[in-house]
Amino acid sequence: MNIINELSWVTGGPQGSGVDTSANIFARACYLAGLHIYGKREYHSNIKGEHSYFTIRVSNKTIRSHLDRIDMLVALDAETIFRHLSYVSKGASIIYDSSLNDKRLEDINTIGDVARRRIETFLKSKNKNSVKDMLDSVRDECSICSIPFNELLSQLAAERGESMLSRLTRVTNIMSVASSLALLDLDVKYIHDAIKSIFKSKTNVIALNIDAANKAYNYTKAKYDISKRFVSKSLDNLILLQGTQAAALGKISAGCRFQTYYPITPATDESEFLESNQIISNIDGTKGSLVVIQTEDEISAITMATGAAIAGARSSTSTSGPGFSLMAEGLSWAGMNEVPVVITLYQRAGPSTGLPTRHEQGDLLFAINAGHGEFPRAVIASGDVEEIYYDTIRAFNYAERYQMPVIHILDKALANSLVTCKVYDTSKIKIDRGLLIDSVNGDYKRFRLSDDGISTRVRLGTENGIFWNTGDEHDEYGHITEDPEMRDIMMEKRMKKLDTMLRDLSNEEKAIFYDNNSDKTIITWGSPKGAILDAISMLDNTFNMLQIKLLQPFPSSYISEVLSNTQMVIDVEMNYSAQLAKLIKLYTNKEVDYRIVKYNGRPISADELYYALSNIINGSKERRVVLRNGV
Repeated sequence: MNIINELSWVTGGPQGSGVDTSANIFARACYLAGLHIYGKREYHSNIKGEHSYFTIRVSNKTIRSHLDRIDMLVALDAETIFRHLSYVSKGASIIYDSSLNDKRLEDINTIGDVARRRIETFLKSKNKNSVKDMLDSVRDECSICSIPFNELLSQLAAERGESMLSRLTRVTNIMSVASSLALLDLDVKYIHDAIKSIFKSKTNVIALNIDAANKAYNYTKAKYDISKRFVSKSLDNLILLQGTQAAALGKISAGCRFQTYYPITPATDESEFLESNQIISNIDGTKGSLVVIQTEDEISAITMATGAAIAGARSSTSTSGPGFSLMAEGLSWAGMNEVPVVITLYQRAGPSTGLPTRHEQGDLLFAINAGHGEFPRAVIASGDVEEIYYDTIRAFNYAERYQMPVIHILDKALANSLVTCKVYDTSKIKIDRGLLIDSVNGDYKRFRLSDDGISTRVRLGTENGIFWNTGDEHDEYGHITEDPEMRDIMMEKRMKKLDTMLRDLSNEEKAIFYDNNSDKTIITWGSPKGAILDAISMLDNTFNMLQIKLLQPFPSSYISEVLSNTQMVIDVEMNYSAQLAKLIKLYTNKEVDYRIVKYNGRPISADELYYALSNIINGSKERRVVLRNGV
């Protein structure tokens, strides 16, 4: 028996065939067995039919990213084998339906021309054509597990007295997960508990899936030698959740009570989670509620959220690039009126519709500059699912403390990642509503001049707290003015908030420095954090890493200080033009030495970065490295 510490598991199939469900059940079963999880979901923008796949990395230790290599491939169709076999590692296990053996590349209509040519080149190099041919080519290096799912389903139908076999085909994905657990010698109880967790109170569905899982598990155990085994342990202080769930939980904990959205990938999952948890149990035992509204468009989403914030509610909206474009005018209005509204921006690959279900970090400069004219806003970025929760709470505190829009910039990779992370510590939560007052005595000036640019704020309807909001320049009361002196005064009042914010925030809120006593430092922002840390670990901590969290206002003094003793600066991000490197140059006059970028819609993997950084250590002269892996 080979004791293993880590596994990269991939399942793939037609969209709508249960790929996501099977991956979530596999991940939860491994989590229940005491293993760490990092999951990466890839899917097309159509509803059904096109190829989708889910990577689950499983380990005995903390993991923060995915790997390109595959240690266990679970193929729900022939296309999965054609697309992914080239990534299978030596010693891997391949689980597939034996009925796929005769399938050929020309039988698959959902593979595009570019991918087809790429696969054809691979097939010609192996002198193979059918699924069986391909699997035969790796049979000496891999364990090939042919599972007769249709035969097992027929047996199951007979045992359950089912008259329609077609009704049972939907459980094939669960059976493939059960075979995976059998090959890893994990107790079948873990998949039982995972099935109950995923399907909750659907008693008949749970019973059917458990029966199917048992059938496949027992068949696999009897038929194949079990060559891999994990040593599991307790994960008492860890939870398993997705990035959008972390953001939603952060909003609930922050006291957000009004959320708007117009459906758009990948942001919608957050609002749907909030919709399913609108009734909130408060600490004092009472019940509260969160209003979630699907608006007619993104213009309505930003303006409605802004109105709720003016009324005194902690308010937010969530969107992605195209939707954020529509919000630009409303964002400017909020900036002019010093409204504390939070915008959660889930980046995806653009421009225009771009790759609507794929990953990129192309909206950094857009978020910093969106809107006409100049007005203060904060832009913060989270690097992992644990950070998302706490940063979401900070976003509301920043918005109300400095009375300006805050853009919390995330991305598709973070939104759809499925990970184990530390249970959130609610004792760390601090609610700061800034200069929000409950009563007014005497004259009230909503935009009263102050040394730090911040004025007292009241809820709409507060007695004696009358003020005006318009899109025009205004005086301290909010009355419209075009006086040049007043324009100077009010513009400077608003903009000085950025300096106030930079003075107030701790260095840890601005950036996180992972110091390995190296003269080489990697700089990054957002989701590449995990892959970088894993790659650095593979390279025996040869690099430092600086993760910049506050991107507007930019913490130039602190960044300059951190980089002052660095001889080599390497920028890693997921866009074409290395947007963070531009900010570094603009605010610190520091040129980065290497730019490692990726923009093909697939997240950076730890092994991609390992090879790129190894080449730099070995003296590569290439100053711009483009990473291209992905299916």
